[in-house]
Order: sequence, then C-alpha cells, then structure tokens
Amino acid sequence: MTIKPLFDKVVLKPDDAEETTASGIVLSTAAQEKPQYANVVAVGPGGIVDGNEVVMTVKVGDKVIASKYAGTDVKVDGEEYTIVRQSDILAIVE
Repeated sequence: MTIKPLFDKVVLKPDDAEETTASGIVLSTAAQEKPQYANVVAVGPGGIVDGNEVVMTVKVGDKVIASKYAGTDVKVDGEEYTIVRQSDILAIVE
C-alpha cells in the first residue's frame, strides 16, 4: 500500500529512537522520546490551502527535523509513519 499525501501534507518515516542514554542506560519503549529527525517519503502537491498558496520546499529523500508533537502517526504494512503539514517541519538537515 502507498501513502499519497494531499495539499501541503508530508509523509515522514521517523528515525529510530535512542534505546540507550549517553551513560549506557537502556530505555524501555515507553521511556523513549519521539524522534524529531525523519526522512521524507512522500510530498503532497501543495496548492491553495486556507486561502494561501503553498509551494512545497521539501522533497522525497530529504532528512528533516519536525516539531516534536506534530502530525498524525499511522502504521501501514507494519511500518510507522507520521503525516505532518509542511509548516510543522522546522529544518532540512544537509
């Protein structure tokens, strides 16, 4: 199955969360923070959103930093993704 985002939405595949702290303590899944780094796997076409024209500046393959609590988490074919608005992406990592 494929996810095709609409309007100004971007589909992100989060990087794996840190499983150990800097001092070597292993964290449980519940204690791990949601990763802010992610890879862009799909980008919507942009267009008119809420009366404003949105031009998409991210592209598939970009590594980005997204707002910590932004977007909607979905699971497709056993893989976890986050769908966010382009405005929830804070930076592109080069």
